[in-house]
Amino acid sequence: MVLTESAEEEGVHIRVNRNSLEGSTTGRVEEVRSDSAAEEGGTVVIRQGCVSSFCPGEMAGIKALISLSFGGAIGLMFLMLGCALPVYDKYWPLFLLFFYILSPIPYCISRRVVDDTDSASNACKELAIFLTTGIVISAFGLPIVFARAEVIAWGACALVLTGNVVIFGTILGFFIVFGSNDDFSWQQW
Repeated sequence: MVLTESAEEEGVHIRVNRNSLEGSTTGRVEEVRSDSAAEEGGTVVIRQGCVSSFCPGEMAGIKALISLSFGGAIGLMFLMLGCALPVYDKYWPLFLLFFYILSPIPYCISRRVVDDTDSASNACKELAIFLTTGIVISAFGLPIVFARAEVIAWGACALVLTGNVVIFGTILGFFIVFGSNDDFSWQQW
């Protein structure tokens, strides 16, 4: 059964096509017209075209954020296991938290400073990638240096390196998912 409704709220007219199946209703927007926007030459935009309060496009950003936070928690768990297990009981690998905090900073600064309209690469962006690469390699090298100097055990080194892979993968995933200027971005969080 298909119903067509019209709603008027603050000068915006919306015509909705609703399908009713066994008590649940879903719908899509067919027509949007704004009297005030038409008079002023403006445009009214319905972003997802959904009538319900949970649109699929909005849930994609939330699902990505939840999965990235889950990945970060798993990575920190591996780091803490490498420190706090009774077999290892050394907390020197916690210095890697500084590398986790510092790694996205050069790239964020370069994105803020650089105008991305130029198709050729520029020195600021390349310097930021170079500094980020140095920070990431240092984060992988520090546990190996600790293990070679017998400050931590090799098992703890393996757990910490596993945590590094997961956490830096999570940081990379964050910039892949929320770094573009699409419908949702990291700036809205």
